Amino acid sequence: MNGFSKKYGCKVLVWYELHESMIEAITREKQIKAGSRANKLALIEGLNPAWKDLYDSLA
Repeated sequence: MNGFSKKYGCKVLVWYELHESMIEAITREKQIKAGSRANKLALIEGLNPAWKDLYDSLA
């Protein structure tokens, strides 16, 4: 399946948020997508200023 990650070569998880429900997560995703690139970069750098891979922290 060719999705976003494969198309754009995404290999590192640098930011994530946890939500209580799928509805909350979808609402937040739409809010983030509507924002500027600067706002998205600020979210990443607020949580992960070194841009380290956070994948292992989810386990």
